[in-house]
Amino acid sequence: MLHCLLHMTPEKFYVEACDDGADDVLTIDRVSTEVTLAVKKDVPPSAVTRPIFGILGTIHLVAGNYLIVITKKTKVGEFFNHVIWKATDFDVLSYKKTMLHLTDIQLQDNKTFLAMLNHVLNVDGFYFSTTYDLTHTLQRLSNTSPEFQEMSLLERADQRFVWNVITMHSCSINGKYFDWILISRRSCFRAGVRYYVRGIDSEGHAANFVETEQIVHYNGSKASFVQTRGSIPVFWSQRPNLKYKPLPQISKAANHMDGFQRHFDSQVIIYGKQVIINLINQKGSEKPLEQTFATMVSSLGSGMMRYIAFDFHKECKNMRWDRLSILLDQVAEMQDELSYFLVDSAGQVVANQEGVFRSNCMDCLDRTNVIQSLLAHRSLQAQLQRLGVLHVGQKLEEQDEFEKIYKNAWADNANACAKQYAGTGALKTDFTRTGKRTHLGLIMDGWNSMIRYYKNNFSDGFRQDSIDLFLGNYSVDELESHSPLSVPRDWKFLALPIIMVVAFSMCIICLLMAGDTWTETLAYVLFWGVASIGTFFIILYNGKDFVDAPRLVQKEKID
Repeated sequence: MLHCLLHMTPEKFYVEACDDGADDVLTIDRVSTEVTLAVKKDVPPSAVTRPIFGILGTIHLVAGNYLIVITKKTKVGEFFNHVIWKATDFDVLSYKKTMLHLTDIQLQDNKTFLAMLNHVLNVDGFYFSTTYDLTHTLQRLSNTSPEFQEMSLLERADQRFVWNVITMHSCSINGKYFDWILISRRSCFRAGVRYYVRGIDSEGHAANFVETEQIVHYNGSKASFVQTRGSIPVFWSQRPNLKYKPLPQISKAANHMDGFQRHFDSQVIIYGKQVIINLINQKGSEKPLEQTFATMVSSLGSGMMRYIAFDFHKECKNMRWDRLSILLDQVAEMQDELSYFLVDSAGQVVANQEGVFRSNCMDCLDRTNVIQSLLAHRSLQAQLQRLGVLHVGQKLEEQDEFEKIYKNAWADNANACAKQYAGTGALKTDFTRTGKRTHLGLIMDGWNSMIRYYKNNFSDGFRQDSIDLFLGNYSVDELESHSPLSVPRDWKFLALPIIMVVAFSMCIICLLMAGDTWTETLAYVLFWGVASIGTFFIILYNGKDFVDAPRLVQKEKID
């Protein structure tokens, strides 16, 4: 297994190139932080040596600079003769040889920052290749200049993306073997967690923006279908306050059209035509967002945009998920017009994708995942037919073995995207995996919703801070007189959520372990039930006091 060598002395880090036969050594001065190139003979014999599989980057914390290296990786697979790896473990190495220069408060802050950093590194989503550019779609890579091709992978990478999710399968239909790949690239602009990052920023970057590409490789020919998702591109927020669904707030002061136009101007330049599928409710608390989105599209008056509002929950209520065909039929002609990218075995471009579906719900996770998998399925049907894998008139849904692979891969992809943004796996994946909505799926959705509720209210401040620190949205200043981490947690934040959880748990235990008489059991349940409900209402009285809010980035930067 190809790896690099990291040589460490008290004064310097020396990183040998991973390429066979290369003599270059990257030298990092641990005192001045200067980075230079040397050769292998410059590495002192006294250096401590260990294998690594790459450098993720450097970051400045209270104790000084740190080097983040990949220490473990697993092979995901190969496509186009390029090996794809998943980084599974990292090490964060201090430039400093000692921490004696820090005060007790600085030591504690540095420990917290390291915990934040490791939290981000432990979330799935770091896939890479040393020989292939995973940040660009096949169509973008086919439309590049000779100068671009000569650039290193680092220099030419799409700077929008840091996290990615990749699934690869070798499949067979009618005795014909092909590779099927699913790649989701998550933007690092306006990145964060569910309730702390909504809408867009002043540059037009949408929260939870993800580009998903489905690739087929058969007999040298390559086909690709790209979709995007992103938060409703106006200035809105939905701050957690212990309510199950906090009320969305649309900014009254912001220039919505400016940010909206910036967003779609960039989307049109990158992807072409935009078919917007808005899946949120058209009544209740979500209605004003749907109306605002529709108004903005109409006001912009662009011929490059089409807007479709489909009330997912209304149309599919009572588990009538077969009604999703209404939406698919509605957009079928548009999908045919957008087409897909296709290049033949000779490298000749046969077809270009003229635009993308940009889907969204409130979180751009659960409802969005379902629709994207169905649109990708329809495109794949056309691609495999054109490539000769499927016979004329043959339906992809009749291929049971492939359908199982396809549905499970899309469900796994949904889970990975959801864990980064919402803290749990995706909802509604029973439909994605089986094509049916099940009662067990509803129960699992309830469980995941409960976990989301807890995380969104009691741990997402830490998760948001972790992401902002990792991306450089917050820069640590060791000379700062007042640390943002030094703000003490109110006792109510620590105590009442615990009391509520204990009381609710005792209710369940009392039901499961009935007393000698039903009167005794009922008394226990009533006592703990009143305790849990009472605590819950105390918290709701002023919910914001109990929420784990971010501490590193000012409110206006994440609203």
